[in-house]
Amino acid sequence: MNSVIEKEKRLTLALTKLKNLNFKNSNIKKNIENLDEQKNQLEIEKKELEVKYKRLLSDYNNLSDRLGEIQKQEKNEIKKQEQFSQKIDELNQETDDLLNEFEKWQT
Repeated sequence: MNSVIEKEKRLTLALTKLKNLNFKNSNIKKNIENLDEQKNQLEIEKKELEVKYKRLLSDYNNLSDRLGEIQKQEKNEIKKQEQFSQKIDELNQETDDLLNEFEKWQT
């Protein structure tokens, strides 16, 4: 982006110097006018690119935020699944203990 700005400054400076010169040759004057038109077109394109860049940056930031939220939700879901598995393991152990106690009482 800096190189574009530097080029624009140099082009503007060159055009200003050229406009200040008094040319008698109409071809040179036409060339200067063409350069001026090209400069204006480049400025328009630059503004369009800046708008697109800002939009892309905004989209990137929004998507980054959403991704962070999704990752946080995923971590919470994994944590809940681990807790649920742990509870099931505890219940299975209690059931095994109760069955063992029951077998002891039956014999």
